Amino acid sequence: MNSNQHKGPQFIRYFQPVINALISLGGSGRPEEVEDVIAQQLGLSEDVRNEQTSSGQPKFSNKVGRESGFEKVQITGKSGDGGLDGIGILQMNAFVSFKVLFQCKRYAGSVSLSQVRDFRGAMMGRADEGIILTTGTFTADARKEAVRDGVPPIELVDGEKILDMFEELQLGLLPKKAYDVDLKFFEEFK
Repeated sequence: MNSNQHKGPQFIRYFQPVINALISLGGSGRPEEVEDVIAQQLGLSEDVRNEQTSSGQPKFSNKVGRESGFEKVQITGKSGDGGLDGIGILQMNAFVSFKVLFQCKRYAGSVSLSQVRDFRGAMMGRADEGIILTTGTFTADARKEAVRDGVPPIELVDGEKILDMFEELQLGLLPKKAYDVDLKFFEEFK
């Protein structure tokens, strides 16, 4: 099956080129810099780079850009749980942006209140907002701490929400139809 017949989002073909571009840029780069490196590495023509969607947006930029709107993302380290830590700029619009610290935890269990508090302490003075992503879950107290008044907010993304995001974008997933048996239909055949 050639790549033009592949169903699902086409931007996933740029995952590896984006990673390669970030490596060549020293681990961080503005979207425009990443696009330039990818276009050069893949030998893309100006026509391909300037092709537009039906709404007038550049297709290449849309496919290469991070769906979340983050810029200048830097991985600051790997944690003992197999996750990653990093920081980036979330560009809301032309006038508003936030510095966001994120932490990814590879857990089977729950992220606790103390872990959310520790993360908030690491955020203080370094970021406006925080995001904790986990393959596990969050305790009820951790969820309350994340939205406590008077402190910087922390967005909590658990394994279930990550799966919902993958489903919405159809990342690595193939849609499947399922049916339930209508037992009433078969009653007259008993």
